[in-house]
Formats: sequence, C-alpha cells, structure tokens
Amino acid sequence: MKNPEQIRLDNARKGTENWSLWGPYLAERAWGTVREDYSPNGKVWDYFSHDQAHARTYRWNEDGLAGICDDQQHLCLSVALWNGKDSILKERAFGLTGNQGNRGEDVKEYYFYEDAAPSHAYLKYLYKYPQSAFPYEEIISKNAERDRHAQPYNLYDSGAFNEQRYWDIDVEYAKASPEIIHVLITARNLGPEQADIHLLPQLWFRNTWSWGDEVARPQIQQLESNDYWAVQTNHELLGPYFLYGEAAAELMFCNNETNAEKLWGKPNDSAYSKDGFHRRIIDADLTAVNATEGSKFGAWYRRTVDAGGTTQIRLVLSSQPLAKPLENHEKTLKLRKQETDLYYENLLPNASNEDKRIMRKALAGMIWSKQFFHYDVDRWLRGDLESTAKERLQGRNKNWRHFKAHDVISMPDSWEYPWFAAWDLAYHCVPLALVDIEFAKQQIELMLKETYLHPNGQIPAYEWTFDDVNPPVHAFGTLKVFRAERLKYGEGDLNFLQRVFHKLLLNYGWWINRKDQDGHNVFEGGFLGLDNISVYDRSEPLPPGYSLKQADATGWMAMFALNMTV
Repeated sequence: MKNPEQIRLDNARKGTENWSLWGPYLAERAWGTVREDYSPNGKVWDYFSHDQAHARTYRWNEDGLAGICDDQQHLCLSVALWNGKDSILKERAFGLTGNQGNRGEDVKEYYFYEDAAPSHAYLKYLYKYPQSAFPYEEIISKNAERDRHAQPYNLYDSGAFNEQRYWDIDVEYAKASPEIIHVLITARNLGPEQADIHLLPQLWFRNTWSWGDEVARPQIQQLESNDYWAVQTNHELLGPYFLYGEAAAELMFCNNETNAEKLWGKPNDSAYSKDGFHRRIIDADLTAVNATEGSKFGAWYRRTVDAGGTTQIRLVLSSQPLAKPLENHEKTLKLRKQETDLYYENLLPNASNEDKRIMRKALAGMIWSKQFFHYDVDRWLRGDLESTAKERLQGRNKNWRHFKAHDVISMPDSWEYPWFAAWDLAYHCVPLALVDIEFAKQQIELMLKETYLHPNGQIPAYEWTFDDVNPPVHAFGTLKVFRAERLKYGEGDLNFLQRVFHKLLLNYGWWINRKDQDGHNVFEGGFLGLDNISVYDRSEPLPPGYSLKQADATGWMAMFALNMTV
C-alpha cells in the first residue's frame, strides 16, 4: 500500500496536484552573484555586497533565512531575527566573498537542513543564532590577516557560542494542501540565563516593477481580524494569498525598494524602503514603516525566554480565506511529519538506523538546495534603466544572449554556489531520481532547452562563465534517471529518452567540431575531472603556439559515446 507522500508524488507526476508550487526555492544568498553585478568591469563580488543587501533591492531573485516561495518567486516567506545587540536585522546568511576569505567564498553561519519531504509537504530548517552581537567585522578582519595556508577564522572561533549562549531557531513547514501551508517557528534558549529574542516572519514580493517594464505593483494589506492577525496579498499572476498569525505582534509594512538615500545620497522612490523593518526595530524609527500596506510585510514578536525554555509562533499561508486558520495547525504538522517518517522508512527498509539517518539528511539537503534561478543574459548585458558602459556589452556571457531562465534548479550549494553548474546537475539527478522522478527528468531536459543550450550545441557550464567546459556527463545522468523510473514504475519513459537523445546529438557534434579540431579523436579538453583544478588559469588564453591535450577529456568523451549507444 502506498504511503500518503508517495501518493502526493504520483498525483504530481500525473498532473492532478501541483505540490511543487511552493518549496524551499528562496536562495540563501543573492548578493555578490553574476546576475546582480552591473559594473562595467565585471567585479562581481564587489558590486553588490552583504552590507548593502538589507537596503538594496535585488534585480533577479531574492534571498532569506529558512525561506520558501512559489516556483516563479512572485511571493516569498522567511524569518528575520534580532538578539537586541546586532548592528543589523538578521535576514540572510552572512559569509565572505572570494576576495575576503583566505580560502575563497565561505559562509560564516551554522544552519542545518533537518528534514524534507520530496513534495515539500514537510520541511524543517535549524539555524543557530548567537545571543551576543554577531561579529561581522571581526570575521572579515581576522580572515584578511590570514593567507591561504592558514585555517579560516569562523564564527565558532569568535566565542559566539561560549557557555551555549545562543538560540536554536527551528522553522517547520507543513502543507495541508498544495496552497495551504502551516508554519511553526520555535526559538529555544540554550544559554544559562534568561534572554530576549525578536522574531519577525516576513512576507514580500520580488521586485518586478522597478526595471522599466509595465508591471502592476503588487500589494500586501492588513485585514480586520479578532483572535489572530491577517494580511492579504494581491498579485496579477499569482492571485491572492492570505497570511494568518497569532496575535500579540506589531504589524509593519514597507516596500521592497532600495533606500537610495542611505546608500548613495539620492532621493528615494518610496518613503518606506526595503530596510524599513531594520530601521523600525533597531533604530526605533517610527517613520520607517507603514501601518496598513506595502509590498513587504513583517509581524514583530518580542519574547523573553528563560534558560532552557522555548517560545513558538504559528502562521498559516493560504490561497483562500480561512475562517479558523490555526484550528488544525498542530495536527497538520504532526501528520506530515509522520508521513515523511513513513516515506523514508519505506525508501530504505532494510538499512541500519544510522544509514537511514544519513540518507534522509543527505536527501533533505538536496531538496532544500532547489532554488529559483532567474537570468536573461541579453537584458542583463544591456541593463535596465541606467545607461550601459560599452565594456559591459562585451563582458561575461556575451555569447549567450539567447539564454533566458526563470526556473527552479538544483544548486551545488544554496549559499556559496546559488546558481546551476551543468555537470553537477547531471549528478544531482541521480539521487533526486530516488525521491522525485519528474523533477529529475525536468532538470535533465532544462539544460537542453532552446533557451539554455547554445545554437552551436554547447551546454552552458555555470553562471560565472557559460563558455567554460564541463565534462560531458548529461547522457550518463539521463540513463540513470530513465533506469530509476523503470525500476520504480515498471516501465521507462522512452519519449523522454528520445527528446534528450536528439539534443545530446547536438552537444556531441559541438565536442567533435570544437574540441577535436584536428580530427585525431584526442579531445583537447579545457577542464579536469577533479573540479576543474588545473596547473594554469584556464580562464585565460594559452600562450601563442600552445594547445592543450588532456587524457581525461578523451576518457569522458568515450563514456559519452558509450552512453549514447546504450
């Protein structure tokens, strides 16, 4: 007999229920990415910093802490925190850029993907938040003093967790249906003394209206209520949604728009800018927020918790109005947790308890690393409202003007690599096929769509430089996913194989014509199988008269050819 989670996946596979409409698609970092870099010289890490993120609107996608969003990231939900001592509201994970870290990019937070059902019917996230002021400047300066031979200086090294003076923040999501989501936020005081915690559930729209397009500006507005607070959202594509929460919170609204006055000394487009909640809570600025409406909403809870004690907040997000939104809250959370337990028990019934825990946590990480990826290369190169420097038009990914993406993609890492990498993705599809066949198939085909695959047959490598070359493992991933579906359902999807095969023939032809120009069947390569580590900077041209021949390139191509003939 199928368990309820498998039934949900089967219904989604048949197209009768869209359980993937909402998921953990909200990135943990959108600043410091290629998409948000509008500099003329391509200095990605310097153009949009973490320091600016709380006050500056993102162009392409959003980020947040323990967050979810719909599959087109119209509407986002996450939690913000303040311990009463930090210099900024904790809204996103902090880390060092490649220029700041003594060993490259490095997230400096402690958070864990505790659990995840493949349909996203149940999700659990754990974040560890110090009760002392977060040592942002200390982490930056200490790592700047160290070279690449020294150990990185991390949050734990600062003493932020001494005497266990920190909070465990659990965020759980349980879907009553594809469009009714129960949320439980739990804060546990692990320290030896009573402490204060400020909890701020946030609901906001990705900014699609500030870039010169004729787009209706969405709104969130307060509704009348009695035993709970309620707000309603209005969006021309997503439709209305309602967020309900327990009372005893201060409701605040602002707009997801840049505080240009604070950043650059220019006039603001909105009196209530993106950093309104930061200014209201930390700066006690009553003029920073609106009381009734905006494109960003927050409910401010202030709690004092004894040593070893807990406090909780209950929310419900729904596409329809609910008369008693919190009535079945605990029941829904408990039921979805039990169903997720049963699903993973059936997935690996004969394994040891330790192996089951390892597999479940690993798959939770895979599911939580699904992210909304938005990038229109031609639009990005040309810019939006500002004049574009000529150097920029000939900059990164200039040969990929056809590339347009607004999809949920499995990322290598939701903080350090919040963008797809083509050959990582092919490997991701192997474990993803264990729990979500349709998503794995969709990921395989995504890189081969006409809006991704180059007209010459090249598969885009990764956001940093689509022109880079990754080992050709897409045929391998395709076969693994096909066989996983055949094993699970008794038959494979031959139409899927046929669709992928035709596109991979184009990619095979690109390899033959571009990476074996002498016709010797010794493929030049331009990569190594060990995560692209090379004895020279392969992003730079070889010296005149030199060419590169790599044995592993020929080996990868042999595997590609064999996989295509199976």
